[in-house]
Amino acid sequence: MNPTPLRDYQRTVHFADTDAAGVVYFANLLRFCHEAYEDALAQLGVDLRQFFSNSGLIVPITEAQIRFLKPLYCGDRLRVTIDPQRLDTSRFQLTYTLYNEGGDRVAIAQTQHMCLQLPHRQRVPIPDPLPAWLKSAPEEASDRED
Repeated sequence: MNPTPLRDYQRTVHFADTDAAGVVYFANLLRFCHEAYEDALAQLGVDLRQFFSNSGLIVPITEAQIRFLKPLYCGDRLRVTIDPQRLDTSRFQLTYTLYNEGGDRVAIAQTQHMCLQLPHRQRVPIPDPLPAWLKSAPEEASDRED
C-alpha cells in the first residue's frame, strides 16, 4: 500500500530557537521534527489531545538521531519532509529531511516509535490511521524484540 501523501511542514526560525552563536540550538531541530510529526498526525485526522493524553496507548520515541549539515538562523524559513516507515507491527520510524528556503538540506533526522498499552507497557499494534501512512520495511526488521 502506498503511504498517504501529506503536505510538508513549514515554519519560521524564531529568535528563541537560536543559541548564543545566533544559530538554531541543536535540540530545537528535534523539536521542529516533532512539530512536523504532530502536523502529520493532524493531517491524518488524529485527535492530538487524545493521542498524547495517555489514554491507555502511548507511543514513546525509543531512538532519535540527527545529522547537521548547514546552520539555520533567526528569520530563516524551514521546510520539513517526513518519510514514514513501518518497522514491525508495533514500531515505526520517521525520517525527517529539513530544508532551508533555498532548498538546501540543513539536517536529516530519524525517530523510532513504539506503541505500548498502559498500564503494563505491553507492545500493541500500530493504531489506525497510521498503518495506511507507513511504508513497509524490509522483511528482516519484522517483529524483533528490543
